[in-house]
Amino acid sequence: MVQSILLVLIGLALLAVGAEMLVRGSSSLALRLGVAPLVVGLTIVAIGTSAPELAVSVGAALEHNSAIALGNVVGSNIANIGLILALGALIRPIASNPQAVKRDVPLMIAITFALLALMRDGEISRLDGALLLGGGIAYIVWTYVCARKNNGRALDDPPRAHRAAWIDLALIVVGLGLLVFGARALLDGAIAIAQALGISQIIIALTIVAVGTSLPELATTVIASHKGEADIGIGNAVGSNIFNILLILGVTALVQPITARDLRLLDLGALIFFALGLLPMMIHGNRLTRLDGALLLLAYAAYVVLLVL
Repeated sequence: MVQSILLVLIGLALLAVGAEMLVRGSSSLALRLGVAPLVVGLTIVAIGTSAPELAVSVGAALEHNSAIALGNVVGSNIANIGLILALGALIRPIASNPQAVKRDVPLMIAITFALLALMRDGEISRLDGALLLGGGIAYIVWTYVCARKNNGRALDDPPRAHRAAWIDLALIVVGLGLLVFGARALLDGAIAIAQALGISQIIIALTIVAVGTSLPELATTVIASHKGEADIGIGNAVGSNIFNILLILGVTALVQPITARDLRLLDLGALIFFALGLLPMMIHGNRLTRLDGALLLLAYAAYVVLLVL
């Protein structure tokens, strides 16, 4: 058991460091091209901080472990709103970006319901995966085109580089390597703990694995909130939820079809609840207040308690 816990901790550490390096390198390269901060948050940072989920879910799918492959993504999406955005709002109220309220949050809700529709037959097939992945690519292109249309001059005037481009590339490569090794360690440790304690792997995936792979989102959102950079914080959390479904599950299902029978009504209900609950909170008062953050955090704590019990 001690060895398994150590594996989980090592895996989490490698995932956190790898994702941080990946985000720093990819964000710097994107900003060299003059991409606006919200776009960076919704795409580059969101993809980078979702990389641990990709590494873990693909690794689990290759071992025919659908419980962890799917539970990791569902649990991460729940945690991104109920834990991560909640903590960000508690640190400092988060101003609502009109684009996020009008476009990205409703899109996240629509994609969540689309996922539920795909899972009705108890499986996310390779065809479903191709549809999800295609949607993810379309979303990236659409986000960039909209950003160029709304902020064309800003995008054509990239900021001055503070370091050589090869350093950014090195950060990306090393970060990806750490993600692979970290995912392997976390996956092995989590499965061993579940077997030792007699806990179902879906519960481990929805809690320990999901929160663990969401640590990059947590760090990014909390730091962005503390610095008052609401665009990055909201864009990171909402964008990660979109990419978790479209890209992570899309790629994972293409590698290996995912069985969806391990999820219960409680898990699906929580996924819908947090996705739907975020929109009225962001519309009301044009910001996510500390009270909103406290309510989200209490709801997440209640979900975890019900999950364990």
